[in-house]
Amino acid sequence: MNRIPTLVLGLTLGAAVGLHAQAKRQTPMTRTQTMSHPVTPAANSDAFKGVAAKLGTTPDALESAYESAKQADPKLSRGNFVAANMLAHNLGAKTPAVTTQAILSGLQGGKTIGQTLQGLGLSATDAENAERQAKRDAARATT
Repeated sequence: MNRIPTLVLGLTLGAAVGLHAQAKRQTPMTRTQTMSHPVTPAANSDAFKGVAAKLGTTPDALESAYESAKQADPKLSRGNFVAANMLAHNLGAKTPAVTTQAILSGLQGGKTIGQTLQGLGLSATDAENAERQAKRDAARATT
């Protein structure tokens, strides 16, 4: 006779533990970290402010051009976009083949900026020097 109450108690406890474990697994996870929010276009335009002044355009126009280029090449970074524009600005008068679009096309095709510039007629040394100068110009424009 002592076995029946013990058995009932054991089954009750086993069921309770099982239900508790199951309920614990079904508890939804909550996020404890805040999620970052996408940058608004106005904030991106401000990021192009100094570069746009150096290039003789507006931040909004540069932002719009970047968004268009990014649609054509989703892997395009802001840095490469700025470099392409700066290189075209710096070299376009001497080497008309060096345009922003030509550089962006080279990047989209998997080439580096240096390889693209060489394909547009610059020597390896001239391409390297031009790329360094464009980076310096862009850095000065953004500070």
